[in-house]
Amino acid sequence: MTANVIEEVAPAWPSTIREEFEVNQLNGRVGTRLLSETDRVRVWEIRLAPGERIGFHRHVLDYFWTAVTAGRARSHTQDGSVIEATYAAGDTRHFVYGTGEYKIHDLENVGNTDLWFTTVEFLDSANEPLDINAIADPR
Repeated sequence: MTANVIEEVAPAWPSTIREEFEVNQLNGRVGTRLLSETDRVRVWEIRLAPGERIGFHRHVLDYFWTAVTAGRARSHTQDGSVIEATYAAGDTRHFVYGTGEYKIHDLENVGNTDLWFTTVEFLDSANEPLDINAIADPR
């Protein structure tokens, strides 16, 4: 995976993005579809056609993702940065969050092919899982 920060100033976000960020501070739906859940893990799928995006969501649990397909994406993150990344099929990244730590971001497919990830969250992490049934603004 390669990634480039393309903007680092939060005011550069369009107002619709900023408003959606504010509304979705506690959105625990980290994928487009929950595939499986046990007492230990949640397994999510993210499938985005070119131009589609998954709105802002908060990661509080330890997790990893694997890119099933190659592609390009853009994310707005809670620190105000905008990151563009290129993924190869099989790319995998792991994340660990301590008590009170989190990440909020969105993900938009800016490539010309479908973008597909599998994400696995570990429910026995330092933080309590967020409610995945809370109503979130899907922009």
